[in-house]
Amino acid sequence: MLASSAVFRRQQFLLRSLGGFGDCTYQNRRLQIKAMSGTSIEADADLILRAITPCLDPNRYKGQAGKIAVIGGCREYTGAPYFAAISALKIGADLSHVFCTKDAAPVIKSYSPELIVHPVLEESYSVRDEEKKFIAERVLAEVDKWLERFDCLVIGPGLGRDPFLLDCVSEIIKHARQTNIPMVIDGDGLFLITGNLHLVSNYPLAVLTPNVNEYKRLVRNVLLAEVDEQDAPNQLLTLAKRIGGLTILRKGRADLISDGETVKSVSIYGSPRRCGGQGDILSGSVAVFISWAQRQGSITDDNLSSSPKNPTVLGCIAGSALLRRAASLAFENKKRSTLTTDIIEFLWRSLEDISPAQ
Repeated sequence: MLASSAVFRRQQFLLRSLGGFGDCTYQNRRLQIKAMSGTSIEADADLILRAITPCLDPNRYKGQAGKIAVIGGCREYTGAPYFAAISALKIGADLSHVFCTKDAAPVIKSYSPELIVHPVLEESYSVRDEEKKFIAERVLAEVDKWLERFDCLVIGPGLGRDPFLLDCVSEIIKHARQTNIPMVIDGDGLFLITGNLHLVSNYPLAVLTPNVNEYKRLVRNVLLAEVDEQDAPNQLLTLAKRIGGLTILRKGRADLISDGETVKSVSIYGSPRRCGGQGDILSGSVAVFISWAQRQGSITDDNLSSSPKNPTVLGCIAGSALLRRAASLAFENKKRSTLTTDIIEFLWRSLEDISPAQ
């Protein structure tokens, strides 16, 4: 295994020498993620993955293994929505849609014929002021007619920060809430949410997946404080409670997950390679696992009696663990050259090792 290899040990020595994310820092974080009662909050990710991953059944029809939609993609950013959408398919979802701007659609379509791409979103530069109300209503109508078909939305990858586009997405979120569709919010979706918390407040089917900087902004905006690394689990629990009812997956050296009731950690070793796009894999993965967890209903496995029951928390644990395993396998093969596309190609193997298709 990579963790026991000479290459791995040399990498860790270099990281310690640089004062970065070496063993010491990692072990300190592991010590910090002990639960308030002194018991470990590390999730049993493998058992959860096996419990919520559905069996392949020849009697099922297209769509029953999950229908995911990504809301994102603009002129500048076409890779992020593709990574999220294709990751959902690679894990096992049946259908994956992308709702993006007209400029982004041909590019995203060219990446893969497997994705269903809807060029319906608009940016300010293409809309005159007097047309904005009409165009916004048209965009919402185009998305709205599809919403009830989806098991989960991923909102934000490659969305950009165009004001008109963000206004339209705000309305899409409101309509998704009315339809009780789970949603995973990442990237520029978090930029939108941080300034408009009412969009997700008290919505238990919402998941936020902030990175270091996005989490810092959330903590400052909601708790009016700075990030407290010494009491990270409690601060995350408080943040989720304060926003109300949703689940937060705080990405980091060890991922922390809380719905305001419990805190779980996933600290499986992944990869030291930090290429862009891994968060998009995560958001697409979490969306699939949430849809599967919801379909599985209550978990009856006695071994999982101490695990969370909230489908959004289960989905976050499963998505985090799978990405980390895939990243580790990709790095083992590609080392410094590891890209997000390489990690995606190992998603199937990571899941197969834990929950075999046959």
